[in-house]
Amino acid sequence: MELNEIRKEIDQVDAELVDLYIKRMTLSASVAEYKRANNMPILDSSRERTLLNKVSELSGEDFEEYTRTLYATILDLSRSYQHKILGNTSASYLSIEKAIENTPKIFPECASVACQGVEGAYSQVAAEKLFRLPTITYFSNFNAVFSAIEAKMCRYGILPIENSTAGSVKQVYDLMKEHNFKIVRSVRVKIDHNLLGKKGTKLSEVKEIFSHEQAINQCQKFLATLPRDVKVTCVENTAKAALMVATSDRNDVASLSSHSCKEQYGLDVIAKNVQDNSNNQTRFICITKELEVYPGADKTSLMLVTPHRPGSLYKILSRFNSLGINLLKLESRPIPDSNFEFMFYFDLEASVYSERFAQLLSELEQACEDFTYLGTYSEVI
Repeated sequence: MELNEIRKEIDQVDAELVDLYIKRMTLSASVAEYKRANNMPILDSSRERTLLNKVSELSGEDFEEYTRTLYATILDLSRSYQHKILGNTSASYLSIEKAIENTPKIFPECASVACQGVEGAYSQVAAEKLFRLPTITYFSNFNAVFSAIEAKMCRYGILPIENSTAGSVKQVYDLMKEHNFKIVRSVRVKIDHNLLGKKGTKLSEVKEIFSHEQAINQCQKFLATLPRDVKVTCVENTAKAALMVATSDRNDVASLSSHSCKEQYGLDVIAKNVQDNSNNQTRFICITKELEVYPGADKTSLMLVTPHRPGSLYKILSRFNSLGINLLKLESRPIPDSNFEFMFYFDLEASVYSERFAQLLSELEQACEDFTYLGTYSEVI
Protein backbone atom coordinates (compact mmCIF):
# COMPACT_ATOMS: atom_id res chain seq x y z
CA MET A 1 0.00 0.00 0.00
CA GLU A 2 1.32 3.45 -0.95
CA LEU A 3 1.93 6.11 1.72
CA ASN A 4 -0.81 8.38 0.37
CA GLU A 5 -3.33 5.54 0.58
CA ILE A 6 -2.28 4.80 4.18
CA ARG A 7 -2.71 8.47 5.07
CA LYS A 8 -6.17 8.55 3.52
CA GLU A 9 -7.21 5.66 5.74
CA ILE A 10 -5.70 7.44 8.77
CA ASP A 11 -7.68 10.57 7.88
CA GLN A 12 -10.85 8.51 7.72
CA VAL A 13 -10.12 6.91 11.11
CA ASP A 14 -9.36 10.36 12.58
CA ALA A 15 -12.69 11.68 11.37
CA GLU A 16 -14.46 8.77 13.01
CA LEU A 17 -12.47 9.28 16.22
CA VAL A 18 -13.44 12.96 16.37
CA ASP A 19 -17.12 12.10 15.93
CA LEU A 20 -16.89 9.50 18.67
CA TYR A 21 -14.95 11.87 20.93
CA ILE A 22 -17.60 14.59 20.57
CA LYS A 23 -20.29 11.99 21.31
CA ARG A 24 -18.38 10.89 24.41
CA MET A 25 -17.97 14.46 25.66
CA THR A 26 -21.68 15.10 25.11
CA LEU A 27 -22.47 12.07 27.26
CA SER A 28 -19.95 13.38 29.81
CA ALA A 29 -22.00 16.59 29.97
CA SER A 30 -25.07 14.53 30.79
CA VAL A 31 -23.12 12.82 33.55
CA ALA A 32 -22.21 16.25 34.93
CA GLU A 33 -25.87 17.30 35.05
CA TYR A 34 -26.76 14.06 36.83
CA LYS A 35 -23.99 14.66 39.38
CA ARG A 36 -25.27 18.20 39.93
CA ALA A 37 -28.81 16.98 40.51
CA ASN A 38 -27.65 14.30 42.94
CA ASN A 39 -24.94 16.36 44.67
CA MET A 40 -22.16 14.01 43.58
CA PRO A 41 -18.46 14.92 43.18
CA ILE A 42 -17.04 15.18 39.67
CA LEU A 43 -14.16 12.79 40.36
CA ASP A 44 -15.12 9.13 40.68
CA SER A 45 -11.77 7.41 41.22
CA SER A 46 -13.22 3.90 41.36
CA ARG A 47 -15.04 4.36 38.03
CA GLU A 48 -11.91 5.77 36.34
CA ARG A 49 -9.69 2.98 37.66
CA THR A 50 -12.12 0.33 36.40
CA LEU A 51 -12.35 1.99 32.97
CA LEU A 52 -8.57 2.25 32.58
CA ASN A 53 -8.16 -1.43 33.45
CA LYS A 54 -10.89 -2.35 30.98
CA VAL A 55 -9.46 -0.44 28.01
CA SER A 56 -5.99 -1.82 28.79
CA GLU A 57 -7.33 -5.38 28.52
CA LEU A 58 -9.28 -4.61 25.34
CA SER A 59 -6.23 -3.15 23.56
CA GLY A 60 -3.98 -6.19 23.98
CA GLU A 61 -0.39 -6.45 25.12
CA ASP A 62 1.20 -4.39 22.31
CA PHE A 63 -1.01 -1.33 22.85
CA GLU A 64 -1.92 -1.64 26.53
CA GLU A 65 0.26 1.21 27.85
CA TYR A 66 -0.51 3.50 24.90
CA THR A 67 -4.24 3.02 25.31
CA ARG A 68 -4.09 3.56 29.06
CA THR A 69 -2.20 6.84 28.56
CA LEU A 70 -4.68 7.98 25.89
CA TYR A 71 -7.68 7.26 28.09
CA ALA A 72 -6.12 8.87 31.15
CA THR A 73 -5.89 12.07 29.08
CA ILE A 74 -9.48 11.67 27.82
CA LEU A 75 -10.70 11.27 31.40
CA ASP A 76 -8.81 14.40 32.46
CA LEU A 77 -10.39 16.37 29.64
CA SER A 78 -13.80 14.95 30.46
CA ARG A 79 -13.47 16.10 34.06
CA SER A 80 -12.33 19.52 32.88
CA TYR A 81 -15.42 19.80 30.65
CA GLN A 82 -17.68 18.78 33.54
CA HIS A 83 -16.10 21.49 35.71
CA LYS A 84 -16.85 24.02 32.98
CA ILE A 85 -20.48 22.92 32.76
CA LEU A 86 -21.07 22.90 36.50
CA GLY A 87 -19.40 26.27 36.97
CA ASN A 88 -16.70 27.34 39.41
CA THR A 89 -16.70 25.53 42.75
CA SER A 90 -13.30 26.79 43.91
CA ALA A 91 -13.20 28.18 47.45
CA SER A 92 -10.13 30.15 46.42
CA TYR A 93 -11.87 31.78 43.49
CA LEU A 94 -14.91 32.65 45.59
CA SER A 95 -12.56 34.45 47.98
CA ILE A 96 -10.94 36.18 44.97
CA GLU A 97 -14.33 37.44 43.78
CA LYS A 98 -15.06 38.79 47.25
CA ALA A 99 -11.63 40.46 47.40
CA ILE A 100 -12.15 42.10 44.00
CA GLU A 101 -15.34 43.70 45.35
CA ASN A 102 -13.70 44.91 48.57
CA THR A 103 -10.27 46.01 47.28
CA PRO A 104 -9.81 49.69 46.32
CA LYS A 105 -9.40 50.29 42.60
CA ILE A 106 -6.00 51.98 43.00
CA PHE A 107 -2.95 50.52 44.74
CA PRO A 108 -2.08 52.76 47.74
CA GLU A 109 0.68 55.34 47.37
CA CYS A 110 1.33 55.55 51.12
CA ALA A 111 1.43 52.66 53.57
CA SER A 112 3.14 51.31 56.66
CA VAL A 113 5.60 48.67 55.46
CA ALA A 114 7.70 46.05 57.27
CA CYS A 115 11.10 45.15 55.80
CA GLN A 116 13.84 42.80 56.90
CA GLY A 117 17.21 44.50 57.44
CA VAL A 118 18.28 48.08 58.09
CA GLU A 119 18.36 51.37 56.15
CA GLY A 120 19.83 50.84 52.69
CA ALA A 121 18.61 47.25 52.27
CA TYR A 122 17.41 46.12 48.86
CA SER A 123 13.97 45.61 50.45
CA GLN A 124 13.90 49.38 51.02
CA VAL A 125 14.58 49.92 47.32
CA ALA A 126 11.70 47.56 46.53
CA ALA A 127 9.35 49.33 48.96
CA GLU A 128 10.14 52.73 47.47
CA LYS A 129 9.53 51.35 43.99
CA LEU A 130 6.08 50.07 45.00
CA PHE A 131 4.94 52.97 47.19
CA ARG A 132 5.46 56.70 46.67
CA LEU A 133 5.68 57.41 50.40
CA PRO A 134 6.20 54.22 52.42
CA THR A 135 6.64 54.38 56.18
CA ILE A 136 9.22 51.64 56.67
CA THR A 137 9.90 49.72 59.88
CA TYR A 138 12.87 47.35 59.86
CA PHE A 139 12.99 43.92 61.48
CA SER A 140 15.84 41.49 62.08
CA ASN A 141 14.42 38.47 60.23
CA PHE A 142 11.70 37.30 57.86
CA ASN A 143 9.53 35.81 60.59
CA ALA A 144 9.44 39.15 62.42
CA VAL A 145 8.03 40.80 59.29
CA PHE A 146 5.07 38.40 59.36
CA SER A 147 4.60 38.92 63.09
CA ALA A 148 4.56 42.70 62.64
CA ILE A 149 1.72 42.47 60.12
CA GLU A 150 -0.24 40.04 62.29
CA ALA A 151 0.16 42.44 65.22
CA LYS A 152 -1.10 45.27 62.94
CA MET A 153 2.11 47.25 63.38
CA CYS A 154 2.35 47.41 59.58
CA ARG A 155 -0.15 46.83 56.79
CA TYR A 156 2.30 45.32 54.29
CA GLY A 157 5.60 43.47 54.24
CA ILE A 158 8.31 43.43 51.57
CA LEU A 159 10.28 40.21 51.19
CA PRO A 160 12.61 38.68 48.58
CA ILE A 161 11.08 35.64 46.89
CA GLU A 162 13.40 34.86 43.99
CA ASN A 163 16.78 35.85 42.57
CA SER A 164 17.69 35.41 38.91
CA THR A 165 21.01 33.82 39.92
CA ALA A 166 20.43 32.14 43.30
CA GLY A 167 16.82 30.96 42.77
CA SER A 168 13.87 30.94 45.17
CA VAL A 169 13.95 32.02 48.82
CA LYS A 170 12.32 28.89 50.20
CA GLN A 171 12.02 30.18 53.76
CA VAL A 172 9.68 32.92 52.55
CA TYR A 173 7.46 30.37 50.76
CA ASP A 174 7.30 28.31 53.96
CA LEU A 175 6.36 31.35 56.04
CA MET A 176 3.69 32.37 53.50
CA LYS A 177 2.04 29.00 53.93
CA GLU A 178 2.50 28.88 57.70
CA HIS A 179 0.96 32.33 58.28
CA ASN A 180 -1.58 32.09 55.44
CA PHE A 181 -0.50 35.42 53.96
CA LYS A 182 -1.22 36.66 50.43
CA ILE A 183 0.80 38.42 47.75
CA VAL A 184 -0.72 41.72 46.57
CA ARG A 185 2.07 42.93 44.23
CA SER A 186 5.61 42.08 43.18
CA VAL A 187 8.54 44.12 41.94
CA ARG A 188 11.90 43.42 40.35
CA VAL A 189 15.01 45.15 41.67
CA LYS A 190 18.34 45.14 39.85
CA ILE A 191 21.07 43.96 42.17
CA ASP A 192 24.46 45.67 41.94
CA HIS A 193 26.90 44.50 44.60
CA ASN A 194 29.77 46.83 45.45
CA LEU A 195 32.70 46.33 47.80
CA LEU A 196 32.35 49.16 50.32
CA GLY A 197 34.83 50.30 52.94
CA LYS A 198 35.69 53.23 55.15
CA LYS A 199 37.05 56.40 53.57
CA GLY A 200 40.50 55.77 52.13
CA THR A 201 40.45 51.96 52.52
CA LYS A 202 42.28 50.23 49.67
CA LEU A 203 41.51 46.76 48.32
CA SER A 204 44.95 45.50 49.35
CA GLU A 205 44.16 46.43 52.98
CA VAL A 206 40.91 44.44 53.28
CA LYS A 207 41.16 41.41 55.60
CA GLU A 208 37.46 40.62 56.20
CA ILE A 209 34.31 41.05 54.09
CA PHE A 210 30.77 41.01 55.48
CA SER A 211 27.63 40.26 53.46
CA HIS A 212 24.54 38.15 53.10
CA GLU A 213 25.02 34.55 52.00
CA GLN A 214 23.29 35.07 48.65
CA ALA A 215 25.35 38.16 47.85
CA ILE A 216 28.52 36.22 48.66
CA ASN A 217 27.42 33.43 46.32
CA GLN A 218 26.70 35.98 43.59
CA CYS A 219 30.22 37.46 43.78
CA GLN A 220 32.32 34.29 43.69
CA LYS A 221 34.44 35.30 40.70
CA PHE A 222 35.50 38.54 42.37
CA LEU A 223 36.14 36.88 45.72
CA ALA A 224 38.31 34.26 44.00
CA THR A 225 40.71 37.02 42.93
CA LEU A 226 41.39 38.07 46.54
CA PRO A 227 44.23 36.69 48.69
CA ARG A 228 43.40 33.51 50.61
CA ASP A 229 43.75 35.19 53.97
CA VAL A 230 40.73 37.46 53.31
CA LYS A 231 37.91 36.19 55.55
CA VAL A 232 34.32 36.23 54.25
CA THR A 233 31.63 36.41 56.96
CA CYS A 234 27.89 35.90 56.47
CA VAL A 235 25.50 38.36 58.15
CA GLU A 236 21.72 38.93 58.07
CA ASN A 237 21.68 41.14 54.96
CA THR A 238 23.82 43.39 52.79
CA ALA A 239 22.73 46.63 54.48
CA LYS A 240 23.57 45.24 57.93
CA ALA A 241 27.00 44.39 56.51
CA ALA A 242 27.54 48.01 55.46
CA LEU A 243 26.40 49.24 58.89
CA MET A 244 28.88 46.88 60.57
CA VAL A 245 31.72 48.29 58.47
CA ALA A 246 30.68 51.89 59.19
CA THR A 247 30.51 51.34 62.97
CA SER A 248 33.58 49.10 63.24
CA ASP A 249 36.79 50.38 64.82
CA ARG A 250 38.73 48.45 62.18
CA ASN A 251 39.96 49.87 58.89
CA ASP A 252 40.55 46.51 57.20
CA VAL A 253 36.90 45.46 56.81
CA ALA A 254 34.52 45.85 53.87
CA SER A 255 31.04 44.81 52.79
CA LEU A 256 29.33 43.57 49.67
CA SER A 257 26.37 45.95 49.57
CA SER A 258 24.23 48.15 47.37
CA HIS A 259 25.35 51.55 46.12
CA SER A 260 22.65 53.18 48.27
CA CYS A 261 24.50 51.88 51.35
CA LYS A 262 27.49 53.96 50.30
CA GLU A 263 25.44 57.13 50.72
CA GLN A 264 23.54 55.86 53.75
CA TYR A 265 26.63 54.98 55.80
CA GLY A 266 29.24 57.33 54.36
CA LEU A 267 31.42 54.60 52.83
CA ASP A 268 33.71 54.49 49.81
CA VAL A 269 33.31 52.17 46.82
CA ILE A 270 36.47 50.05 46.78
CA ALA A 271 35.29 47.94 43.82
CA LYS A 272 32.17 48.58 41.76
CA ASN A 273 29.63 46.03 40.40
CA VAL A 274 31.47 42.90 41.51
CA GLN A 275 28.59 40.45 41.00
CA ASP A 276 29.21 37.53 38.62
CA ASN A 277 26.13 38.25 36.51
CA SER A 278 25.51 41.78 35.29
CA ASN A 279 21.80 40.99 34.83
CA ASN A 280 21.29 40.07 38.47
CA GLN A 281 17.72 40.77 39.65
CA THR A 282 15.74 39.92 42.74
CA ARG A 283 11.96 39.70 42.74
CA PHE A 284 10.36 41.06 45.92
CA ILE A 285 6.76 40.42 46.95
CA CYS A 286 4.44 42.73 48.84
CA ILE A 287 2.45 40.64 51.34
CA THR A 288 -0.48 41.20 53.66
CA LYS A 289 -2.76 39.17 55.89
CA GLU A 290 -6.05 39.79 54.09
CA LEU A 291 -6.45 39.02 50.39
CA GLU A 292 -6.38 42.10 48.15
CA VAL A 293 -6.81 41.87 44.36
CA TYR A 294 -6.18 45.08 42.43
CA PRO A 295 -7.32 45.82 38.86
CA GLY A 296 -4.99 44.41 36.21
CA ALA A 297 -3.86 41.45 38.32
CA ASP A 298 -2.57 38.83 35.87
CA LYS A 299 -0.05 36.76 37.80
CA THR A 300 -0.88 34.05 40.35
CA SER A 301 1.31 32.07 42.74
CA LEU A 302 0.37 28.65 44.08
CA MET A 303 1.86 25.87 46.19
CA LEU A 304 0.69 22.34 45.41
CA VAL A 305 1.23 18.81 46.67
CA THR A 306 0.25 16.11 44.19
CA PRO A 307 -0.66 12.50 44.98
CA HIS A 308 2.47 10.36 45.36
CA ARG A 309 1.99 8.17 42.28
CA PRO A 310 3.20 8.09 38.67
CA GLY A 311 1.63 10.66 36.35
CA SER A 312 0.33 13.00 39.07
CA LEU A 313 2.38 16.02 38.00
CA TYR A 314 1.63 15.31 34.33
CA LYS A 315 -2.09 15.47 35.08
CA ILE A 316 -1.64 18.85 36.76
CA LEU A 317 0.39 20.22 33.86
CA SER A 318 -2.15 18.93 31.32
CA ARG A 319 -4.75 21.22 32.88
CA PHE A 320 -2.64 24.27 32.09
CA ASN A 321 -2.27 23.02 28.52
CA SER A 322 -5.93 22.20 27.97
CA LEU A 323 -7.01 25.62 29.28
CA GLY A 324 -4.32 27.52 27.37
CA ILE A 325 -2.81 29.09 30.50
CA ASN A 326 0.87 30.04 30.45
CA LEU A 327 3.04 28.61 33.22
CA LEU A 328 5.78 31.07 34.23
CA LYS A 329 7.48 29.04 36.93
CA LEU A 330 7.55 25.47 38.18
CA GLU A 331 9.87 24.50 41.00
CA SER A 332 9.89 21.55 43.37
CA ARG A 333 11.28 21.01 46.84
CA PRO A 334 11.13 18.05 49.25
CA ILE A 335 8.41 18.10 51.88
CA PRO A 336 10.03 18.06 55.36
CA ASP A 337 9.69 14.77 57.27
CA SER A 338 8.47 12.88 54.19
CA ASN A 339 9.94 10.07 52.12
CA PHE A 340 10.81 11.57 48.75
CA GLU A 341 7.57 13.53 48.45
CA PHE A 342 7.62 16.97 46.88
CA MET A 343 5.84 20.29 46.99
CA PHE A 344 5.61 22.38 43.82
CA TYR A 345 5.69 26.16 43.40
CA PHE A 346 3.75 27.49 40.45
CA ASP A 347 3.57 30.97 38.95
CA LEU A 348 1.01 31.29 36.16
CA GLU A 349 -0.10 34.05 33.82
CA ALA A 350 -3.81 34.69 33.43
CA SER A 351 -6.19 37.56 34.02
CA VAL A 352 -7.97 37.34 37.34
CA TYR A 353 -11.24 37.93 35.43
CA SER A 354 -10.70 34.99 33.04
CA GLU A 355 -13.20 32.12 33.15
CA ARG A 356 -10.35 29.74 32.30
CA PHE A 357 -8.47 30.94 35.37
CA ALA A 358 -11.49 30.29 37.60
CA GLN A 359 -11.88 26.83 36.08
CA LEU A 360 -8.20 26.03 36.60
CA LEU A 361 -8.35 26.85 40.31
CA SER A 362 -11.43 24.70 40.71
CA GLU A 363 -9.77 21.74 39.02
CA LEU A 364 -6.48 22.08 40.87
CA GLU A 365 -8.16 22.30 44.27
CA GLN A 366 -9.82 18.95 43.66
CA ALA A 367 -6.83 17.26 42.00
CA CYS A 368 -4.19 18.08 44.66
CA GLU A 369 -3.61 16.62 48.09
CA ASP A 370 -2.67 20.08 49.35
CA PHE A 371 -3.50 23.34 47.57
CA THR A 372 -2.28 26.75 48.77
CA TYR A 373 -3.35 29.90 46.95
CA LEU A 374 -0.78 32.66 47.50
CA GLY A 375 -2.41 35.53 45.63
CA THR A 376 -3.16 37.12 42.27
CA TYR A 377 -1.34 40.36 41.52
CA SER A 378 0.55 42.46 38.99
CA GLU A 379 4.31 42.91 38.82
CA VAL A 380 6.27 46.16 38.61
CA ILE A 381 9.29 45.80 36.34
